[in-house]
Amino acid sequence: MSNVLSLAPLFRQSIGFDRFNDLFESALRNEASGSSYPPYNVEKHGDDQYRIVVAAAGFQEQDMELQVERGVLTVTGGKRERSAESVTYLHQGIAQRGFKLSFRLADHIEVKAASLVNGLLNIELERIVPEEAKAKRIPISGQQPVLQS
Repeated sequence: MSNVLSLAPLFRQSIGFDRFNDLFESALRNEASGSSYPPYNVEKHGDDQYRIVVAAAGFQEQDMELQVERGVLTVTGGKRERSAESVTYLHQGIAQRGFKLSFRLADHIEVKAASLVNGLLNIELERIVPEEAKAKRIPISGQQPVLQS
């Protein structure tokens, strides 16, 4: 028996929102499987500006890679080679294991920039909707349509 929450009944009165159900189900699966390393936030900074903040303590720019392919943003981080000095950890609480995070981007979302500041990887996203995809107003006239035979 699956313990995944199905939101299908909520979407019966909508058209084209099937992806939201998939996103919720995949998020629940990821949380249940314990794949929450490293922790991250998804923030909204206006109508069309978003930011993903990944806690990347101990990583440097050259240790991480960002890639967008087919609407999926993938953030990967790899463990650095140990330096020449030998270090014996009495306690190692800062995990520097490799990771891979994937984010499905909605239509018209573009990655604008990425920066690593104070151990936080900030990924700036922006929704850029083309003119042909924007809503347009359709005037309603009071005249009867004329059918030609």
